[in-house]
Amino acid sequence: MSADTHTTKPPIAQLIDIMTRLRDPNTGCPWDVEQTFETIAPYTIEEAYEVLDAIERGAMDDLCEELGDLLLQVVFHSQMAKEAGLFTIDDVATAINTKMIDRHPHVFGDGETRDSNSQTIAWEEQKAAERAAKREGHTGPDSALDGVANALPALLRAEKLQKRAARVGFDWTRPEQIFAKLDEEVDEVKTAMESGSQADIAEEVGDLLFVVANLARRLSVDPEEALRAANAKFDRRFRAMEVLSSESGDVFADLSLEEQEHLWQAVKRRE
Repeated sequence: MSADTHTTKPPIAQLIDIMTRLRDPNTGCPWDVEQTFETIAPYTIEEAYEVLDAIERGAMDDLCEELGDLLLQVVFHSQMAKEAGLFTIDDVATAINTKMIDRHPHVFGDGETRDSNSQTIAWEEQKAAERAAKREGHTGPDSALDGVANALPALLRAEKLQKRAARVGFDWTRPEQIFAKLDEEVDEVKTAMESGSQADIAEEVGDLLFVVANLARRLSVDPEEALRAANAKFDRRFRAMEVLSSESGDVFADLSLEEQEHLWQAVKRRE
């Protein structure tokens, strides 16, 4: 390793040096040099999900590696911002340090000690105040939905939009009301199917999913996590079906739907 990335430097400083060299327009890596915030963003999202995957698998060695990959994304974005004269990684660290101190007066100031529930309430109030401060001087009407990122996964964004709306009273109070809305949305999907309009079908299926997310929230279920668990269960059972089929000397794809369903039920009974 060359002198400017010598191993006696703190690891974070080494990483920043490495990214600086990778982005050098004359001597850096052509791929890294041509990247932009927009082209790197999908990798940032992917790395965050790989962190989650390592946690769910309980793979701590993998988690260490994936957190490094995610950290690289922060350094990458910060280096591009520095080159554009926008901000530096020190600015990034300073901003989050300030935010954490401001949001925890009971730890860093003279605020009252809080339990977990009261801290959650105070956290949301602080974030609301921060959003209000950011809106100062902006044109256009304020909204309770301000600050819910468009780029969030759709199911997660649906939950956050619904929570924001609920804070100002726009919410069902009982699960039974949501079940009635579910029935209504199912009927509208059927009507759209009869019309043959793919655009109408897509719209109504979206409405149905939105209501399902609302039901999950009302039942204190994280819809994103619930669907992840359902995906994992389907993955596990489907693979088990394929194994059973192979053990019987059959090609799974050649089986009839009825035969495949029989395998599905067999797998369920074994769990």
